[in-house]
Amino acid sequence: MGLFSRSPASTSSATLDKDVGPVTKDVYLTPREGITVTKKWTYDEEQLQKIEQLKEYTATLLLPESDPYHVWEKRFLDDVGTHARFMRAAKWHLENGKKRILATMEWRREFRPELIEPEDVAVEAETGKIVISGFDKDGRPIVYMRPRYENTETSPRQIRHLIYVLERAIDICPEGQDQVCIVVDYKQATSNNTPSVSTGLQALNILQHHYVERLGRGLVVNMPWWINAFFSAIQPFMDPITRDKIRFNPKLLELIDGDQLDREYGGEYNYVFEKDVYWPAVTTFCNIAEDGGRVDAEGTKFVPPSGNGAAWALQQHEIDKQKNGNENRAEVDVKVAPAAPAPADQPELPLPPSATAAAAVPAADAVADDLAKTTLTEPAAVKI
Repeated sequence: MGLFSRSPASTSSATLDKDVGPVTKDVYLTPREGITVTKKWTYDEEQLQKIEQLKEYTATLLLPESDPYHVWEKRFLDDVGTHARFMRAAKWHLENGKKRILATMEWRREFRPELIEPEDVAVEAETGKIVISGFDKDGRPIVYMRPRYENTETSPRQIRHLIYVLERAIDICPEGQDQVCIVVDYKQATSNNTPSVSTGLQALNILQHHYVERLGRGLVVNMPWWINAFFSAIQPFMDPITRDKIRFNPKLLELIDGDQLDREYGGEYNYVFEKDVYWPAVTTFCNIAEDGGRVDAEGTKFVPPSGNGAAWALQQHEIDKQKNGNENRAEVDVKVAPAAPAPADQPELPLPPSATAAAAVPAADAVADDLAKTTLTEPAAVKI
């Protein structure tokens, strides 16, 4: 049986009747109590040194403060896990890590994935073909992809929508988690609603090169025999570690608790998609403004720190606002009534989870040396 041969059907692949029992339109954007993030990565002294060396390198590449994208590039580089992810993907070869992160920084400057405007990709969300809701047993946000709901022709906007969704899934990651779980359902898939090989390669190219170590699990269900051709076509461009994260027709309840898993796949979460509920829920939770930036409940624009999720970032922003307000008020109070004590500082949130809190990365095959070339004609295998 080949790598992408169809596995025997399991109960997780059988579609259940969603019309039975009560339904919900609620979107799960925070893990319920009991779902905890398992720390995965620990690093030895040599690895920590290489991470620091990579940080020193990217500091020399950072755009000047006069550039409008400076704050967003700095946000990406300040993410607690960015440099560690690139070094793991580079198998701890520092020069390889430099090539990878340089290529990604150049791509992000052109693509600006953090700043995709919701309205630009809203039409792609009309049918719920890609939906984020719920968390697997390790606290990874679940992204459901259902090609049967495809509603647009092949275009660059489809790729922007995919990246927009991935950025929102990263926003929804709870503290300490930086990977996502993707469930791809090929039920009723046809050649008309399944992405072309070229589109699949383009998406794979972006994900593997510029979202390294972001895929925690890729779960493919209801896979028809003929879809093997699609996976066989993209297999040569997939890193071995990425392939190892993909499972076909798995028992989903072994990986996702029933209350988090859509009833369609054997869970208890009988979710019914409605864009007018789903879309504002996600954009509001992630603090997305109309122009693609970030805005709080009072309409104040801000640049949230990355690495611990949108909820933590907003909380930190509100604490900073309150601290700044107190400091400004204290200055006024001192001028008016010098004897009045200044308000006490607000407590700081705990530091972001250490990147040194988990299991060592297994050795893997060597990867392409030059990742500066990100064209589809010469794809380089990088793990997600």
